[in-house]
Amino acid sequence: METIQLNAEIREAVGKKSTKQARNAGLIPAVVYKEGKDTVHLKINSKELMTALKTKAGANVLVNLKIGGAAKEKRNERTVLIKEIQIHPLKDKILHVDFQEISLSEKMTFDVPLVTKGEAEGVVKDEGVLEHVLWELKIECLPTAIPAKIEVDVTSLKIGDSILVKDIVVSPDVKILNAPDQTVITVKMPHVEETKEEGVEEVSEPELIREKKEKEEAEGEEEAAGEEKKEDKKEEKK
Repeated sequence: METIQLNAEIREAVGKKSTKQARNAGLIPAVVYKEGKDTVHLKINSKELMTALKTKAGANVLVNLKIGGAAKEKRNERTVLIKEIQIHPLKDKILHVDFQEISLSEKMTFDVPLVTKGEAEGVVKDEGVLEHVLWELKIECLPTAIPAKIEVDVTSLKIGDSILVKDIVVSPDVKILNAPDQTVITVKMPHVEETKEEGVEEVSEPELIREKKEKEEAEGEEEAAGEEKKEDKKEEKK
């Protein structure tokens, strides 16, 4: 597992005003916590944090957090994981980060992305549809053994075939926690569009309007002819 170093400074003042000042200075407010320890409020350079998030490990990257500050007794280094990132809903900027201090000798649970490898036979030959049912797998392992991703080879899948959780092979030091019979990937029949019945033609709206108009005109002519006959009879009587 990849480990990166990230520098942080202790935030002596906590509140909306100090948080806003930190963001205006290009710093991101953060906290680091661990059970049995006091939460420490930090500020981190936004560019350094973005670099950390762009590694192959993504959010599961191990961080060696070097904490600096005015007081020597507060300066230290901790191994942490990024547990939560708050993002502005409109500006797409990071607002706050939560770090969790961890022990490299204790197993933890992680969500790891699941990616496919190759092209399924049922898709290539029979125009089937590959459906990704699960995009992540929940695993348990030591922090040093976190895989950046779990690959699944779908090359041999035909229409109707599926890959279940129990079919996925991972290293011995990683345990998958999802239900063994849960479907991960499946290949379905191609989507068939409904065709119109033979001999039945759809009448467009303009044609309907024209037919209605012609019918009205014909009825009008018949009515006029009837009136003319009435007038002729009247004339004959005269």
